[in-house]
Amino acid sequence: MNKDEKKALISFLSVYMGSALFLIGILLYIYYQDEIESLQKTCSMELNNSSMKIKTDILNSYMRHKTFVPKKLEQKDTKYALFDKNGKVLFSYLDGKDFKFKENFYEKGDYHYFISSLDEVGIPIKYIVLETCRGVQSRDKLKIYTVIAFILSSIFVGFIAYLLARILLKPVREKVIHLDNFIKDSAHELNTPVSVLMTSVSMLKKGKNPEKMMKYILSSSKQISQIYNDIQFSTFKNLYESVDENIRLDLLIHESVEFFSDISVTKNIVIETFLEECEILMDKTKAQKVVNNLISNAVKYSKKDSKIVVSLKKEGLFSVEDFGIGISKGEQEEIFKRYKRGLNNEGGFGLGLDIVKRVCNDYSLDLFFKSKTDKGSTFFVDFSKIIISR
Repeated sequence: MNKDEKKALISFLSVYMGSALFLIGILLYIYYQDEIESLQKTCSMELNNSSMKIKTDILNSYMRHKTFVPKKLEQKDTKYALFDKNGKVLFSYLDGKDFKFKENFYEKGDYHYFISSLDEVGIPIKYIVLETCRGVQSRDKLKIYTVIAFILSSIFVGFIAYLLARILLKPVREKVIHLDNFIKDSAHELNTPVSVLMTSVSMLKKGKNPEKMMKYILSSSKQISQIYNDIQFSTFKNLYESVDENIRLDLLIHESVEFFSDISVTKNIVIETFLEECEILMDKTKAQKVVNNLISNAVKYSKKDSKIVVSLKKEGLFSVEDFGIGISKGEQEEIFKRYKRGLNNEGGFGLGLDIVKRVCNDYSLDLFFKSKTDKGSTFFVDFSKIIISR
């Protein structure tokens, strides 16, 4: 991963995680506040119930003319104290503290307090103060659970964000890799014909073997032209408008063979043709691209001092057979993908067969091939669907 990709990944993770965690934080805060309110109501109700029970015991005792004997509550974490109207302690399970007798329910330190009053004539008890730590403990547990939930959510969001970033960046990374390879291949592909061209011109100036040098110059010029045409067609295909017309496919193929014969001379490759008359309705530039790229590939991947057989049947079956390196089974499934090439030392951009495939798709033409490693390959294009009947 290069520096720009790391920056993009960090930026995506920052924005995604920042917004996601902000939203999760708000939701957890709302949940926390609702739970706190619910805990306080629950605590208040429980203390109120305990207070009512104490009141009932006090009233029953005085109604029977008995002295009220305080008892511990069933809830071990809840204690209480009894006070007269002046706030004097009559009985207490609590430590000596200042209490807010005017408030019904409040929190102080680690405890919640509930105060109820008893307005009965002849009963000295005025205030019942209950104390519990249950509410504060429950709140502290809630805080811990909320923090744990936020941490786990952060880890989960971070993991999902990283996966999404990798998924989103994968096609971009592949495009960047393809573009880098394309630039490198461009330099490599153009280097050979340009070097040959410059060397041939230099030799021509010195008057050495002018006829041979002119062949090399012509071959190199045509190679550069073919490379340029492929790049232009592949790059600006969407801006190109097709104009279908009647084409003598056999004559078009013959022109292409003559064109590539000057290129194949550098590898001493002979191009043999077996062409039957065939007329089709198709855009001439696209038809030329199909023929040119199949012959160009055959020249490129053929061995030196070999031959290429180009044939066309009157039924519209066009084929280009070479006796070169062939295509391995592993490569056969991906050979028509863009930028997919054969052996690196053979050069090329991997555009040729991609262009052929796309043109064939435009006209619903059948494209197939057969190949054996180190034996050669034969590519077929069936033009029968667009033949003009006579």
